[in-house]
Amino acid sequence: MPREPFEYAVLRVSPRVERGETVNVGVVLFCRTRRFIGVRAELGERQVGALEAMAPGLDLEAVRAHLASIQAIVAGESSAGPIAALAAPERFRWVTSPSSTVIQPSEVHGGLTEDPLASLDELFEKLAR
Repeated sequence: MPREPFEYAVLRVSPRVERGETVNVGVVLFCRTRRFIGVRAELGERQVGALEAMAPGLDLEAVRAHLASIQAIVAGESSAGPIAALAAPERFRWVTSPSSTVIQPSEVHGGLTEDPLASLDELFEKLAR
């Protein structure tokens, strides 16, 4: 199979936006030619420890809920509201647009892949886990 272009962004938790400190917690990847959009995100032990050190008292359950809503939007689940009903490119752009919320995307990067799911897993392991 030929390699196809893809775009991805790292999802980061920024408990205090004004300080600019972040913890990587996930990756969202979009490959138009393979009609693939996917996200891997989780708050592991390492991320929780870093967040607790940066922002004692941070509501980790609210962060987990926000991550779950992003995952539902990327998956196109009807329970995630009207944004989840958009086409995959628009959902990717919505998730990767700059925001001032606790979960922020990095800039969008590109690459080439034969297998978008494998690339998503590899990027998640390298950049977030």
